[in-house]
Parts: sequence; structure tokens; C-alpha cells
Amino acid sequence: MKTRTTLMTGMVGMAGVMGMSAMTACFAQSSVTLYGVIDEGLTYATNQNGGHNYQLQSGVTQGSRWGMLGKEDLGGGLSAIFSLENGFDPSTGILGQNSRLFGRQAYVGLRSDVGTLTLGRQYEFMADYVAPVTAQGQWGTYFSHAGDVDNLNGTFRVNNAVKYTSPSLGGVKLGALYSFGGQAGAFPTNSVVSAGANYSNGPLYVAAAYTHVNSPYAAAYDSLPKNVLYTRYLPSATSESIYGLGASYAIGSFKGGLNATRVGFRSGLNGANVDFDNYEGWLGYNITPALQAGAGYTLTDVDIHATGATPRYQQVNLMLDYLLSKRTDVYAQAACLSGSSGTTAQINYVTAASNSNRQSLIRIGMRHKF
Repeated sequence: MKTRTTLMTGMVGMAGVMGMSAMTACFAQSSVTLYGVIDEGLTYATNQNGGHNYQLQSGVTQGSRWGMLGKEDLGGGLSAIFSLENGFDPSTGILGQNSRLFGRQAYVGLRSDVGTLTLGRQYEFMADYVAPVTAQGQWGTYFSHAGDVDNLNGTFRVNNAVKYTSPSLGGVKLGALYSFGGQAGAFPTNSVVSAGANYSNGPLYVAAAYTHVNSPYAAAYDSLPKNVLYTRYLPSATSESIYGLGASYAIGSFKGGLNATRVGFRSGLNGANVDFDNYEGWLGYNITPALQAGAGYTLTDVDIHATGATPRYQQVNLMLDYLLSKRTDVYAQAACLSGSSGTTAQINYVTAASNSNRQSLIRIGMRHKF
């Protein structure tokens, strides 16, 4: 009897160990990662409605955010994934992206060896693929093209989107996105189409993308005014088409890039089109492993078909960034935007436009990642 009891006790104990091991293995197949960025600093702008201004601003080098990334291994190389990302302003604590709880991203999907398929609120491929070859993609919001007219800074995300991205095939990645407009009987209304490709090989990165938005004022911009350089053309535009191409290359302590984008607002003014052409070059240099300097130049040509006007804007950008640790840095930025005669200047993310064709800013800030 004693032997049988001992044997049963041993079997129960072994079953418990096996059960615990199975549970541990099961839990190891799933993960949820909490992460975030807090960017805050002081900005001095030379001309906002004719006066100088000091303002505490957040989300300049990177948008302040917190988020969750989840993954569950389903077996056979297939995984379920999700992302919930919230934007916020640490200056006031308010929600970003027009007060959405997860306004930056909110999607669920599947990932396997043949690619990733996701459903929800997501970035299109100008922001995904072309942004890394721009000064804005390297150093932040102020360095966007013409108030982020080409969405490289992710001014708008895409709702109701189905998105596919391929695995890397010889260094090449492809992607496609479609957003359902959601209007019965008018399938194309408020819809978005985007496609992109990039190539990465050591120090070389090349990317191209295309995005088309029907009824952009409602579909992409929440019917809210944005930067004065292009907001005039949004309310009446029937569609917005964005094309982008660029490349970056690193040599030793240097890294630089060239890019060009074209944005067209169909029926943007008086029933005629308005086109923006942006050309940019930038260069970064690692003075030490902890200290980086950068500079960039952007030229924007505008063609307003209804009036025949062809405004031109030029912006010079400067950046100095010092790493206090792997997660914390302090930085200084400067930008100067100058438009042709008769234009109004407004550097992206500066809260008010100038009353002339010039605007400059200087910023000192701090960024912490967790």
C-alpha cells in the first residue's frame, strides 16, 4: 500500500511538472510589449501673426506616444499580431490625433513567411517607406516639406485600412494598402489607395511610394485646417495624389539623402488643380558616438493652375543631437522658411503662420524613450 501511494504521489508530481512546463511553453509563445516616447522642449518662433512667440511644444523629433505591440505564435510560422498606439501632448496631457484614444495606430493582423496582413488604422507607404530618406524622418517634424503636404511626417493616418507588406526578398520589400470609404452606394468616396517599395543593402536604402486619397479633407484630415501652405486647397479638392522617391547612403561617420515628392490636389482651387513639387537634400555627421550634427535644404515649387501663380518656398534646417544614454537625448534645432513675394510662411507644427513670406525658429528639447 505504501508503495502504491508513493507511486501515485510520484505520478501526480510528474504530471504537475509536465503541466507547469506546458503552461510555460504556452505563455512563451505570446508576448505584449509596452513602449513609448516623450519629447518636450521650448520653441522660439520669430514671426507668428507678426509677433515673436515662445511655446512649450511636444512631439517634434518624434511624436510623444505610448503603445502596445502584441504577438502570438500560432504554429507553422504563422503569428497573430496587434498594435495599439496612443498619441498625447505632455505639455497639457491631452490626447493627440483629434482626441483619439489610439490615434497613431490601431490594427490587428497575421504575419508569416509570405508577408504581413493587417486591418485597422495605419500609416500609408509615403510615411512607411519614403520618410526614412528625408531630414524629417531623421530629425523631426519641423523639417517636413511644405507643412507636410506629402504626409512624410504622418500628418494623417488611414482608417478602415487593409494593408499587406511582403518579407524582404533580396533586400526588396513591397507593400499595398486599401481603405474602404464606408459610404453605401458610393464605394470610391473617402477611399485611400497606397503602394510602395524599398531596397536595403548595407549602407544603401532606396524607396518609392504612391498614395491616392479621395475627398482628402474628410477622409484624411478630419475636416480640420492644417498648415497654411496647403490648407487652402483641401476643402474643395476631390482627390489628393502623392508620389515620392528617394535614397540615403552612409559612409563612415557621414549619412546623407536625396528625395523628391509631387503632390496634386485635383480641383483644389476654382475647379483647377494645384501641384506641389518638393526637392530635398540633407547630410548628417557623427562628431562622436554620442554627438550628431545635421543640415538640410528643401525647395518647394507650387503650380496654381486656376491663377497661373507659381509660388516657391525654400527652407534650411539645422540639427544638433547629444545622447545622454541609449534612451535619452537632448537636442537643438533651427529652421528658416522663406517664400517668394506675396506668399505666407508657416513652418510645419508652428502654431500660427507669419504675416509675411518668412518664418524662423530655434528649439531646445529633450527626448526619452521607454
